[in-house]
Amino acid sequence: MEPGNGKTGVKTLGLKLPDELHAQFALVAQLDGLSLTDAMRRAVELYVEHKQAQPDFAARAAAVLEDIEREAAARRGAIQALFGDTGTLPVEAKAAGKRRGNEAPAQA
Repeated sequence: MEPGNGKTGVKTLGLKLPDELHAQFALVAQLDGLSLTDAMRRAVELYVEHKQAQPDFAARAAAVLEDIEREAAARRGAIQALFGDTGTLPVEAKAAGKRRGNEAPAQA
């Protein structure tokens, strides 16, 4: 995602490198006319492209997705057990979840 393209959701990463690797990376970026930020972004893009091209990548991603779905189902079941099988949460719980980033409401 390019900065300034109207999309939100940019994350900042801190990266620790050994001095020698940093010096090499900075030199390569300079030779390519890139800032370190642009060079790091390109390196991450290339890494993601490389991983996506691996034959087992889609299967591994599908397995992670299945794990996420199982965990979500278990959490959904726990919430339903707390509030009954009505499928609806009390209004206070819904408002608190939206307000606090889907965290459980604070208990007094």
